[in-house]
Amino acid sequence: MRRAEAPKACPHNPAVSCNNCRLSGICLPLALESDEIVKLDNIVQRGRPLPKSRHIFREGDAFTSVFAVRSGAVKTYSITDAGEEQVTGFYFPGEVVGLDGIGQNRYASSAVSLEVSAICEIPFSQIEDLSGQLPNLQRHFFKLLSSEIVDDQRHITLLSKNTADERVASLLVSISARQARRKLSASAFRLPMSRADIASFLGLTVETVSRVLSRFAKQDLIRIDNKEISDLDVEGLKAAANLQ
Repeated sequence: MRRAEAPKACPHNPAVSCNNCRLSGICLPLALESDEIVKLDNIVQRGRPLPKSRHIFREGDAFTSVFAVRSGAVKTYSITDAGEEQVTGFYFPGEVVGLDGIGQNRYASSAVSLEVSAICEIPFSQIEDLSGQLPNLQRHFFKLLSSEIVDDQRHITLLSKNTADERVASLLVSISARQARRKLSASAFRLPMSRADIASFLGLTVETVSRVLSRFAKQDLIRIDNKEISDLDVEGLKAAANLQ
C-alpha cells in the first residue's frame, strides 16, 4: 500500500512568511540572518492571490511600495506617445518589481499579472527605516537597483543591435537562467507571456517571433507545445544569441 504523500505547500498561500518561503534564498531575505528576517517579515504585506490581468500599479501612480513576486509572473509596460503598449520587462518568483518608481516618486511603468500570482508588498518608507538598522538589507537593495539598471541597458542593446534570432534566443537563455536560480528546470518551463508580449518586449512582430521559435524547434534547440518549452539546449541558444 502506497504511503500518502504529504501535501505540498501552496505557493499562493498568504500565510507563508519570509522565514519559510521557498524563495528566501533569492529574494530580499537573501542577505539577512534569521533574526533579521523576522524584522523584514513584520513589514511585508501579503494579500490574496491576484487573478490574471490584474494591475499591481499603473504608470504615473504615486510610488509607495516595491513588490516581490512569490508565485506566478508579472509583466511591466509603458504606453508610447502613439498610445500603444510597450512591454518593458517580465518578472518571475523571487524578483522585485516597482523599483523604477524610486527616482521620481511615481511608477515609470505599469505592472500586471500574467497569470494567477501571489505578490508581497513592501512599503518603501519602512524599507528605508529598516535598512538603517540592517546594513545587509541596504547593501542587497542597492544590488537590486544596480541589477535593474544593468538589465535596462542590456535591453536597450538588445533592441538596437541584435538580430531577431539573437533577441529571442537571449530571452530564452535569460528565462532558463532565472529558472535555474530558483532551483527549477533550466530546460523545461512554461512561458507565461503571450507571443504578442514577447514581440513587444523584443521589438519584433508576432509573426517574426513565431517564425524564430519554429526555426529553433527545427534546429533542435527547443521543443515547443503552445506555451510549454522543453528540451531547451542552453549552449546552442547561447551561440544563437551570440553570448559565447
